[in-house]
Amino acid sequence: MDLRGKKALIFGGTSGIGLATAKALAVLGTEIVAVSRNPEKAGEVPSGITLRQCDVRDREGLAQLFSECAPFDILISAATGGDRAIGPFLEMDMDGYQASFDKLWGYANVVRFGTEHLSADGAIVLVSGTPARRGKPGQISLASVGAAVETMVRNVAPEIAPRRINVVSPGFIDTPMVALQGAEREALYAKNTASHPIPRAGTADEVAQAILFLVENDFVTGTTVDVDGGWLLS
Repeated sequence: MDLRGKKALIFGGTSGIGLATAKALAVLGTEIVAVSRNPEKAGEVPSGITLRQCDVRDREGLAQLFSECAPFDILISAATGGDRAIGPFLEMDMDGYQASFDKLWGYANVVRFGTEHLSADGAIVLVSGTPARRGKPGQISLASVGAAVETMVRNVAPEIAPRRINVVSPGFIDTPMVALQGAEREALYAKNTASHPIPRAGTADEVAQAILFLVENDFVTGTTVDVDGGWLLS
């Protein structure tokens, strides 16, 4: 796909991986609508990026947004949908575990209601996570949701062809989702990546590069691209 002159909707597009992707696409001449529950998080954005407010769990709001923004060529979601439960399964608050699946419902809503407005050669990219296939202790909710997202994509891909849909699966990425600062933040990432072949946290820009690859390459659909520093090999 030639990105110049195309239009992209990016959910979770006002911070972290989503914002990095929005900025990378804008540089390449793509018109961007960056969507989140709190658009003000984006701060000042480059020319070519428009900010919109919407919760991916709000089906009516999503349908209206898609109708207003149609037509478009690229649909990306990195929106978490809400909080995720962390910890051992046998100690887990089950309401928290259930709420973790808001990410899946949000992705499902985006794909279900957005695809009808997507151009015939359009591309969808969702963001999963390495726990989907190799979870660390305490990541049962992340693993469950990520695995569901990746399975959904593999099964939706044939149905929506010739439109394409793929997943990027990041490992530990240095984004605002981690609230710790300073030495505590550095120690957390160092501990969690010490056994990885690339022993550091990734950057939002590195994940954005993978998302752009899946948008641009017209011969890839129904698959997952890992950007994990070798987590799966550790």
